[in-house]
Formats: sequence, structure tokens, C-alpha cells
Amino acid sequence: MAQANDRYSVIIQNLIDSGIDETIAEKYTQQLLDGNFSETIGFLKKHRKTLLDEVHKNQKQIDCLDFLLYQLGKELKYV
Repeated sequence: MAQANDRYSVIIQNLIDSGIDETIAEKYTQQLLDGNFSETIGFLKKHRKTLLDEVHKNQKQIDCLDFLLYQLGKELKYV
């Protein structure tokens, strides 16, 4: 039984580390351990997409700042 408990803890921690609320992590971990993979996999794919969308949004913001810094750098050289 210790092995199952360890597996449960590892899955829970991984889900929490990926930004999932602890209560929700516990729910989906139990579903995984009960063999209900389809709903859990769907949830994980959706969460992954949400995280990736956030990465892309942040990348666009970084690109805008980089462009502004580039433009300001060019202007300062001509002053």
C-alpha cells in the first residue's frame, strides 16, 4: 500500500507544480488511480493548452518590449 500512496503523492505534487489547485489535483489523481483515464487526459490537455496560450501571450509582450527597446536604441544613437 505504501507504493500506491507514494504514486498518489507524486501525481498530486506534479499536478500542483503545474498550477492546478490541490483539490482538483486530488480529484483527477484519484480518477487516474481508479483507471478513469479519458476524462483526466482531457482535463490535462486543456490545462496544457491554457498554459501554452499564456506562454504565447507573454512572448508577444516580450517581442513588443524588444521592438520598443530596439527603436529607442536607434534614436539614442542619432541624438
